[in-house]
Amino acid sequence: MTLRISRPATLTSLAFAMAACYAHAEPVTATDAVVVTATRTPQPLANVISDTITIGPEQIAAAGAGSIIDLLQRQRGIEIARNGGAGTASSVYIRGANSNQNIVLVDGVRIGSSTTGAANWSAIPLTAIDHIEIVYGPLSSLYGADAIGGVIQIFTKKGKGAPALTAFAGYGSDKTREADATLSGATGGEHSFNYAISAGKEKSDGFSATRPGSTSYNADRDGYDKENVSGQFGVQIAPGYEAGALFLHSKLESQYDSGASAYDVRSKAELETAAVYAKAKFLPNVDTLLQYAESQDKGQNWSSAAAAGYSRIDTKQTDITLQNDVRIGADVLQLLYDHRKEEVSTNGDTALNRDRTTNAWAASYNARRGANLLNASIRRDNSVYGAKNTGSIGYGYDITSQLRATASYGTSFRAPTYNELYYSGYGNPANKPEQGKNAELGLRWDDGVNALSASYFHNRLTDLLVSTTPCPYAGYKSSCVYNVNEALLEGVTIAGATRVAGVNLAANLDLQDPKDETSGKRLARRAKKHGNVTADYSIGALKTGVELEFSGDRYDDAANKNRLGGYGLVNLYATYSFTRDWSALVRWNNIGDKQYDLARFYATPGSKVFAGLRYGYK
Repeated sequence: MTLRISRPATLTSLAFAMAACYAHAEPVTATDAVVVTATRTPQPLANVISDTITIGPEQIAAAGAGSIIDLLQRQRGIEIARNGGAGTASSVYIRGANSNQNIVLVDGVRIGSSTTGAANWSAIPLTAIDHIEIVYGPLSSLYGADAIGGVIQIFTKKGKGAPALTAFAGYGSDKTREADATLSGATGGEHSFNYAISAGKEKSDGFSATRPGSTSYNADRDGYDKENVSGQFGVQIAPGYEAGALFLHSKLESQYDSGASAYDVRSKAELETAAVYAKAKFLPNVDTLLQYAESQDKGQNWSSAAAAGYSRIDTKQTDITLQNDVRIGADVLQLLYDHRKEEVSTNGDTALNRDRTTNAWAASYNARRGANLLNASIRRDNSVYGAKNTGSIGYGYDITSQLRATASYGTSFRAPTYNELYYSGYGNPANKPEQGKNAELGLRWDDGVNALSASYFHNRLTDLLVSTTPCPYAGYKSSCVYNVNEALLEGVTIAGATRVAGVNLAANLDLQDPKDETSGKRLARRAKKHGNVTADYSIGALKTGVELEFSGDRYDDAANKNRLGGYGLVNLYATYSFTRDWSALVRWNNIGDKQYDLARFYATPGSKVFAGLRYGYK
């Protein structure tokens, strides 16, 4: 199928505009950045074939209060949907893939609900995050089930250098209050020790989650209260031998609407991750990692005063990972074993109270020969839904020291969720995994002064699990879910960055056609075009910035009957450093007070202001 773009001149114009700016630019890029997610081992970003971006500490600090969702919305290739304010249910779409077709990791620990298949984004604390890596495209051959659209890995703060304290406090619209602090550092010597402990709290009165027209509409404010604590500890036992532990605990209590009742309709979510690990260099060219990790996604809901209005669903995931990185000259052979156990406990449908285990073996090879880069990986996952084999191959060629062309092909799959397999009267234990086949071409220019990239992807999905009413199978009273549909996620992404006359400029544009090929309709809540433009300028201790977010129209339903209009938002922010240790932040989001929709009949933030004071030098 051919991608149809109504205004092809848009792509060309953006490229020429950026190229014209680059003629008089100054250095802005960081080609020496090291990333982990794309290959499961540290690699310079310049040596990574997969389309990868990082969101650094400075960007996160400038984001102010709010959800990680707001930060991700400003990145290329990503769209979001949310049922109200920062504390409500949210979805993240990577390159048009569903929220449950992407993997989310926190410090290498996989998180998410086994009943829905997606991470609870609203429960992830922005204040605990140091940086984020986003890898676009299928990574099932490295990470297993669900890595169809991509992988997002969140890294919490880690200790280094002399002991340091950082702290932040802020206040803004809707009586939004935020405070966080981190104590971190590291000792030197043969038996070095690093540590970081962070804690934070955020609370807001919020705004009504729904709009008039919704059957759940209630004009009251729907606020949230979120608190978190996290830590990382590592010790070098001897040269080449290291052990450590890490944890994250976040609790979110939020309100939502369920009609005009005076009852306080609300939910409570808890996200917990913990891991212990050991690293060893048994041979000079072999690095071994053994890790035991747990994550829990706990949810409680109070929809009415009646006993039937209370529900609880808890997911626990346990992972044991053994990874060996064998260095063969400049090449790396990676051998991996992964054991994953999922457990669900609920007070409702007892058919969901069960566990399942997945055992996986994988191998990958990363090589460089002069101007040629190559990676290849294979994996086999065995679980209750059967055995799945996935693989990928990628090639990169340095046309010049500044220009690289890449091509890749990979297969992926999404495992059926507990709801799709076991939910009484709806799920079917015979449901199979969804499958994806992705081909991709890329071109990247980076001269240390300017950066420009373009990627084309063609991701065909089969055996999509679709909920249908009425159910065509006997024994089901109403709706059910089964493998029936096919979809095509196809698109082009362009991104660039430069500096002109002291102004840092960056822009990205996604032109895509995420389509359900069985029905011929566009996938719900996904636009054909969306993007971002940012600019910042520093004058001494003052830094100012402007952000433009824009999206075309979307449909709220699979039948494409309920249209959500396109929108454009403008945000402003400024930071000022009083001294080496003290700085202030002011952010004004949606300065035009634009009313827009991310989900039908659900409210979105209007014009909001937030200001804060930060202590600590980074």
